[in-house]
Amino acid sequence: MKKKFAIGLLAIGLVGGAGLSVNAQEKKKTEVGKALDHTGKAIDKGAKSVGNKTAEVAVKGEAKVSDKTWKGKMAPDGSNVYINSKNEKYYVNAKGAKIWLKPSQIKTRPASKN
Repeated sequence: MKKKFAIGLLAIGLVGGAGLSVNAQEKKKTEVGKALDHTGKAIDKGAKSVGNKTAEVAVKGEAKVSDKTWKGKMAPDGSNVYINSKNEKYYVNAKGAKIWLKPSQIKTRPASKN
């Protein structure tokens, strides 16, 4: 008797669990659900953009204080080239990362037209 009762409870649990997992995987099909998804993606994109800009400004500020700026030279993307204490050349990309340069990547900055 106890064995049949245990098997019955196990069967009910498996059927009930399968039904719940199917409902959990349904996508939002309403207009409100779509609007929430769109808003969430926009917020995520904006947050990443703000974070990248903050990192870029912070790293450039630190580089201007601690390292030398190579006058008359530019990186492949047109930004300033910095030289650290080990005489290594780098620039800061849009995400705030230091990109180390080979001598062949450093370009002469064109003279400004005044």
